[in-house]
Amino acid sequence: MKKIGFLGLGVMGLPMAINLVKKSGCPVLGFDVAQVRLDQFAAAGGAVTTDVVEIYKTCDVIMQMLPTHTTVISSVEQAVAYGKPGNIILDLGSTAPNIIQDLFPKVAAAGMHLLDSPVSGGNPMAIAGTLAIMTGGERETFEEVLPLLECMGNPVYTGGSASGSITKLVNNMIAGSYLAAMAEGYAFAAKAGIDLQTTFEATRGGFAGGPLYDNKVPKIIHRDYEPGARIQVHLKDIHNAKQFAHKLGVDTPVTDVTAHIMEWMVDNGLKDTDQAGMVKYFEEKMDITVGNAEG
Repeated sequence: MKKIGFLGLGVMGLPMAINLVKKSGCPVLGFDVAQVRLDQFAAAGGAVTTDVVEIYKTCDVIMQMLPTHTTVISSVEQAVAYGKPGNIILDLGSTAPNIIQDLFPKVAAAGMHLLDSPVSGGNPMAIAGTLAIMTGGERETFEEVLPLLECMGNPVYTGGSASGSITKLVNNMIAGSYLAAMAEGYAFAAKAGIDLQTTFEATRGGFAGGPLYDNKVPKIIHRDYEPGARIQVHLKDIHNAKQFAHKLGVDTPVTDVTAHIMEWMVDNGLKDTDQAGMVKYFEEKMDITVGNAEG
């Protein structure tokens, strides 16, 4: 039985790690810098440590859901330094493809395996264990950890190293533009004076509808900006996509617009709001208040 280490028990990481505890049948050792998250994980049946090196030294599979490229690189380097040959490192966060490409041979040289395995679906799907999971790296390693990934969602093998990260960029480029269009559309509806709930009911079954629409439009209507996924985290993917597009020598004009709106959010102190909060950009541009927090 493999011992799993999980680093980063945040909005996404905590429910993902809890699903591993409940479904995998493997011992799961969690680490986070916030004691309250360790307490929540322990209450759900997980083991906890305040010494991250314990995970690198004792765990066979090391999963990380970390917020920045600096912490991702540091974690993988420490996993290589303290771990043993045969260990598998899964980077579940949104890491730039070029960073994965740089880390992969270093991990391989230590006799270990690195999978880039970013997830999508936000906090609700993390809780439900239905995340989309896009995994790049060695297929044999993917097959080995597939039962673990299935505890958290629906994994798909995307190809060689960094292909999972690139696939995640495609996902978030599309999702980001869709979210911006939703925000603009409902600000437009509010400015035109039509009822937002009726608009939602009338359109959710059409081409505009879908899981993201059903999740985010009610938040716009009710001015609920509690993050299922934070603007700052999504913007990191948008910046990664723009950087990789530059490397490929292509333009991404729709993604540029998404970046502009999200950067406005960050500049106006709204980096920790849900993506539904992008409607605030259009509220300012259209001089309208969208929705009603009281229902």
